[in-house]
Amino acid sequence: MNWLRRRQLLEQLECHRCRLLPQVIADFDMTLTKYMVEGRRGQSTHALLSQGSTDYDRKRQELFDIYYPMEISPNIPVEEKTKLMETWWGKSHGLLVEGGLNIENIRQSVEKGTVGFREGIADLFEILDGEGVPLLIFSAGLADIIEEILRQKLHRTFPNIRVVSNRMNFDKDGNLTGFIGKTIHVLNKNEHALEMAAPLHDEEGHSVGSNGNGSSFIKGRKNVILLGDHLGDLGMSDGVAYDNRISVGFLNENVENWLDTYRRAFDIVVLNDGTLDCVVELIQELRS
Repeated sequence: MNWLRRRQLLEQLECHRCRLLPQVIADFDMTLTKYMVEGRRGQSTHALLSQGSTDYDRKRQELFDIYYPMEISPNIPVEEKTKLMETWWGKSHGLLVEGGLNIENIRQSVEKGTVGFREGIADLFEILDGEGVPLLIFSAGLADIIEEILRQKLHRTFPNIRVVSNRMNFDKDGNLTGFIGKTIHVLNKNEHALEMAAPLHDEEGHSVGSNGNGSSFIKGRKNVILLGDHLGDLGMSDGVAYDNRISVGFLNENVENWLDTYRRAFDIVVLNDGTLDCVVELIQELRS
């Protein structure tokens, strides 16, 4: 990002309410995490979850083969597609319950999975935590997997982070019994789902940070920095009252075909597995 462009973007945020530090809204898979990990395609939170069952893997793939073409089809109206995505996610979650998933499966899946954070994630999380900047992580994946990745890869949790994602419910023996709240899928991953926002938990399951809902968590934050790797992620800020927004798009593949589109849609574009340095620089400039 050149100096002039950075100055223009900063002026958007600085002009309102005496440079009030923003809130950050971020996608998780392939935005905060890497697209390629040690030469292999990084896994999403759903993809890395393993139960050691070929029957489960087969059924999950069958659902993918049925519903993924519907997800990317330009010919299905949004209202109809939304219902299809709800069905797909519901069936996928049902398979997890049916397969007898437990907490230990989650820990082992993350430990063995192909997943890693982008360079600069620790600096970003530390500066946001130090400045008390709220970070909302929106994901159509699994909140419990996200938390376990944070614990294993960063070795700590953060009180300024809230996760809006699909959260599991376990019995006293650690076995999955179902899911809490409404389903978050690819077409409703936005701030209309703020009532689902929950703080991170430590290894004992205790909340880190206050239990206030998402709306109170971001109250008064009129500037937004949004991070996403898909054009649809721009909708994550729908429903929030903001005055200024800076969007950062992470273009992970097909750069030649998509670069112009991403440049038109996002204020800043990070190519391939680029770092999070530009976001850290924005926060540092705003707090100076």
